[in-house]
Amino acid sequence: MPRSVNHVASRERRKKILKLTRGYYGARKNVWTVAKNTWEKGLLYAFRDRRNKKRNFRALWIQRINAAARLEGMSYSRLMGALHKAGIEINRKVLADLAVNHPEAFKAIVEKVKNA
Repeated sequence: MPRSVNHVASRERRKKILKLTRGYYGARKNVWTVAKNTWEKGLLYAFRDRRNKKRNFRALWIQRINAAARLEGMSYSRLMGALHKAGIEINRKVLADLAVNHPEAFKAIVEKVKNA
């Protein structure tokens, strides 16, 4: 008895991947094995870079806080230590936003920390 193969399902599976790889360069968009490998590798990059994104943003916030703190005559590490000692719980994301968009508010925080 001949082997029964579900061509409908396998073709649908391939079409789904090829649709996801539309816009890729060369054989990566229309050759099944190349497209599948490229798509799978893309998922790995996406997984990795979702974590790297958090790391990169934290580094950016630290750089912005450091630059703004040095304009006020303090280093980043001294500012963060003084914030913790003064009991001011403000995260780096908000602090960096204040440093960039509201320098007067950032300056007020630094002054409060210096006096404490």
